[in-house]
Amino acid sequence: MVKRGLDSVDLMILEQLQKDARIPLDKIAKLARDPKSTIHYRVRKLEKSGFIQGYHAKVDASLCGKDFAAVSLIRGKYGPRYHERLGRKLSRIPGVWFVHFVFGDWDFVVLSRSRSREGLTKIIEAVINMEEVERGTTLITSKIFKAEDRIDLD
Repeated sequence: MVKRGLDSVDLMILEQLQKDARIPLDKIAKLARDPKSTIHYRVRKLEKSGFIQGYHAKVDASLCGKDFAAVSLIRGKYGPRYHERLGRKLSRIPGVWFVHFVFGDWDFVVLSRSRSREGLTKIIEAVINMEEVERGTTLITSKIFKAEDRIDLD
């Protein structure tokens, strides 16, 4: 199956890099049954075309002391391009790591992390004190069962 110009080898490369961004290209080449140079070329092409936007380590937030997590649902004050302005402002708050503009009763879903309840309170206050925010509600996370950036390519 082809997805936006990707063939089965491109999809396999993306899958392997999502599992382990440090996987050697020769290992991918062996799986693909292609020369390492071909895989290298394809990876560069995937990077240049924006399919691969970077490489990073998956860090355990709890082990780094960021044990307090919250989900905030935000309704903005409607106006021309309000979602662009508010989305950018929400994204700049330290501790906020996820901002999605959504359709429904709320305009944004915002996920944040902090080292303490007080830190979380500062984040929430920064959000609700924004001029562009009409109202919001925040849910404090008790336990996270899954938090993953990996894209299912099936």
